[in-house]
Amino acid sequence: MSLVNTVQGPVDTAELGRTYMHEHIFVLTADVQLNHPGEWGDEDERIADAIAKLRALAAQGVKTIVDPTVIGLGRYIPRIQRIAEQVPELNIVVATGVYTYDSVPFFFLHRGPALNAVLGTEIPDPMVDMFVTDLTDGIAGTGVKAGMLKCAIDHEGLTPGVERVMRAVALAHHRTGAPITVHTHPRSRAGALVKKVMCEEEGVEPSRIVLGHSGDTTDCDHLAELADAGFVLGMDRFGLYQDTTFEARADTVVEMCRRGYADRMVLSQDAACYIDWIDPNVMPFLPQWHYLHLGQEVLPYLREKGVVDEQISSMLLDVPRRFFEAS
Repeated sequence: MSLVNTVQGPVDTAELGRTYMHEHIFVLTADVQLNHPGEWGDEDERIADAIAKLRALAAQGVKTIVDPTVIGLGRYIPRIQRIAEQVPELNIVVATGVYTYDSVPFFFLHRGPALNAVLGTEIPDPMVDMFVTDLTDGIAGTGVKAGMLKCAIDHEGLTPGVERVMRAVALAHHRTGAPITVHTHPRSRAGALVKKVMCEEEGVEPSRIVLGHSGDTTDCDHLAELADAGFVLGMDRFGLYQDTTFEARADTVVEMCRRGYADRMVLSQDAACYIDWIDPNVMPFLPQWHYLHLGQEVLPYLREKGVVDEQISSMLLDVPRRFFEAS
């Protein structure tokens, strides 16, 4: 029996069911929310809205979501606990890590490896112990253990800060066995840099890494190279169509399935109940960016284009289960 930690406690991987591997509940700018609470509004109303949206998702047959909200994205576990208690039919796996495209947060700037040159000795990175504690002891006294590690690399490339977080995540992975998801920028082929740092230099098996947002490109040859290297491809931004189209995202999955890669992909929407990065007045212009879009529109389209139920089950059930079982 293999177990994965969720907000409500450990769950057997056999019970994960249909799993969306990259969905947020809230994405928030913590300092703004603490100092300008009027933007957030009524806490109970926000929680009630999240409960309703997640219940609707569970009613579609989704059993598990992975919420990769970490430092830099406004993670606050007590709020997520309140929601999880009211939606017991849905497993919520939370993550630990740091989200940055450039520098490390100022908290880390003059700690750990940054002091090596000053002190003339090797200083362990405090990030590693923080991540390990979240995974093994629990997050901030809540008793909730993270089930995933998270880092990011975007079009800015392998900056010193991004590289430092990557290596800290890799070290925490080796100490705990926890799997990893990486926000990537496939148009700049960031996956190759993940492979170099995390796999070739830090020794993480590619099969333990989801390359998030792989569906942001339609270059199936490039995606096939990453899948052949062993990575899991996160086709996880359905509903976000500012820089692409519904058909482009969906047809990329269709083509990758045609090439035989259904067993290397996972599906999601990268949606949230509320994200303060976007003016609420803009959200009506993103009408398909919500938890139900995959079930209502994407999966029927994939089936129309020849993706069979066995392949859909592979992407939504088998790949997530195997990914967590390898822990």
